[in-house]
Amino acid sequence: MKLLVFSDSHGNCSDMKRAIKRHKNAQVIFFCGDGHNDIQDMMAEFPDKQFYSVKGNCDWYCDFPSLLTVTVCGKKIMLTHGHIQRVKESLYSLAALGHQENADIVLFGHTHSQLTTADGRMLIMNPGSVGFDECYGMIDIDEKTGKITAAEYPDSEFGPVVIK
Repeated sequence: MKLLVFSDSHGNCSDMKRAIKRHKNAQVIFFCGDGHNDIQDMMAEFPDKQFYSVKGNCDWYCDFPSLLTVTVCGKKIMLTHGHIQRVKESLYSLAALGHQENADIVLFGHTHSQLTTADGRMLIMNPGSVGFDECYGMIDIDEKTGKITAAEYPDSEFGPVVIK
């Protein structure tokens, strides 16, 4: 199953729309906050997709949760913006929360900088800012083996991260 991951559109959703059209086979879309009106526009434009979204520090009049944990394709995915966990200072609180939630995948935004890494068997991804830098992430969960492969767009110089 293919998942698209976005964050920080900040009123510019044209690149998000382009990425959704480019990756037609992505069934689920995650949005890590800061652009709640933008993701609502995408929900209306792409009703065939499943969306999960949280609010960011700039989503003042938004009723999305600050933290969301869902199970997709047998993997527990934790979604947050990251400002509450102070991700600009360290990923320690974010990773600890992910382990507390028994997450297989932790998604966050806020820093506007892409990051894809692993903490043990837990994938941690910040897709970067789709609104400012046209950055986003793609995760592929192999439905037979459970293997998780994550890639950054535009392409990372380090290649994809694989969790078995």
